[in-house]
Amino acid sequence: MLIARLIADPATLETRLDAALAALAARGLAVAEAQLLEAGGDVVQIEAPGDDLAALREELDRHFAPSDVLIARDDVPLPDVFVSDMDSTMIGQECIDELADYAGIKERIAAITERAMLGELDFEAALHERVALLEGLEETAIATCLAERIRPMAGARTLVATLRHHGCRTVLVTGGFHHFADPVAEAIGFERVVANRFAVESARLSGALHGPIMDASGKERVLREEMARVGEHAVSLATGDGANDIPMLAAATYGVAYRAKPKARAAANGWVDRGDLTAVLKLLGIAERDWVVR
Repeated sequence: MLIARLIADPATLETRLDAALAALAARGLAVAEAQLLEAGGDVVQIEAPGDDLAALREELDRHFAPSDVLIARDDVPLPDVFVSDMDSTMIGQECIDELADYAGIKERIAAITERAMLGELDFEAALHERVALLEGLEETAIATCLAERIRPMAGARTLVATLRHHGCRTVLVTGGFHHFADPVAEAIGFERVVANRFAVESARLSGALHGPIMDASGKERVLREEMARVGEHAVSLATGDGANDIPMLAAATYGVAYRAKPKARAAANGWVDRGDLTAVLKLLGIAERDWVVR
């Protein structure tokens, strides 16, 4: 049994749903039930026997985009572990791009970041290249950048607070830097932070990294570590937007791509293209009355 949960434009939902169900039936995926979830309010749950996840995904995308969707092969229990990317997922910025503006090279670094997130460049090589370009920047620019530029994504605090309220462990994991991630995690409410570190000499960035690199494989490793702490039947949720999030999204029970690059979106079994991060709570079936609003 495939289960899809969908949030779309309510003004055209009924018409689109009829067309989508007809298209699925024509492809041999007859829907057993389609109903509004009481807990979700504006969330439609579609149940279809079979295992043609690709067909279900394709037709939902074709008929409802932009939409927020989660597809599963069974019931959707609440997660035990939530692991999320930071830049352009939990915050609305790419920290290294904004920091580069204080060195006068934002466009140059942002172009590298964009290609890395699209999966066009090797993440580790692109990271070293960008950090090297920041050599000599005063460390105090980080605090200034945090105060002036870095803001949580809409719904981030409520998502994390609500998941924690329901017993879920929350971890922020990023290919960015502890200098940003630690205060961001504290502001949003994450319990653990895993990130990279700038090397600093004489109160200036040295142009190198300090310690091991947190990359795509590292993000997946953190997810699996956290699942192992819970036990064999741990349910995990991951959110991310870029190519370096793909292994983590693919390994999670529910990998949700948030306003994501095409490759990351294709690797996930859920996506949020329309709403803010509280859409994830709706897709999990957590009623708004049970949210911890922050």
